[in-house]
Amino acid sequence: MRRSRGRRGRLIPAFAACFAAGVLVGWWLRGGPPSPVASDFGRTTDARVGATGDEVRRRPRLDKAQGSREALERPDAANGGRGAVATSGTRGEAAIEALRRRDLRVPIDGADIDRLNGMFSEARDGRAHEAVDILAPRYTPIHAVEDGTIAKLFVSKAGGQTIYQFDPSDRFCYYYAHLERYAPGLHDGQHVARGEVIGYVGTSGNAPPNTPHLHFAVSELGPDRRWWQGRPIDPYLVLRK
Repeated sequence: MRRSRGRRGRLIPAFAACFAAGVLVGWWLRGGPPSPVASDFGRTTDARVGATGDEVRRRPRLDKAQGSREALERPDAANGGRGAVATSGTRGEAAIEALRRRDLRVPIDGADIDRLNGMFSEARDGRAHEAVDILAPRYTPIHAVEDGTIAKLFVSKAGGQTIYQFDPSDRFCYYYAHLERYAPGLHDGQHVARGEVIGYVGTSGNAPPNTPHLHFAVSELGPDRRWWQGRPIDPYLVLRK
């Protein structure tokens, strides 16, 4: 009786070893053991924003109307969520060099270009300024920085009376804001020449009422050529001598 139990005790480990060997052979014949499956529950990647699912859920959502209003009230609304700025990286350097070769005219006569240094990256209302402010007395003429087309005359809460001008190749957009008024007869689609007066300095929009100035921005347009969107470029880097 004891001998029978001893045999049984030896047979069970032997059987288990044979079974394990059979499984290993089966894996080998199929090309190896199955890979482990990683679990990313609750952290699904959203390719549109480059964020994980839980990060997307934490972000406030904008309704379509609100998003449209914000886009139309800032020339820099689509800088990829604006993270990437056109003044950094190879593409940004190429854009700046292309603009410098054009020798753009300063939009305000007698402006001190050195004073514009650093304005582009200054924090304004929790975000980068991405433009320069050229102080000048009210009604000072504003000149087109180069030949081009008036893409849009637009009035917004932030910018007040504004002008979006495209360059001749529709690659770049020049944005003039806080105007007191437009030049007489100026209209959408109008061709303007370098140096032509297109408006006058003022304080429209959210500009301080006692500080008339021109808010001037430059952006590189995307393939859809939307006048309110583009990659911002530091005007100082373009205008400096």
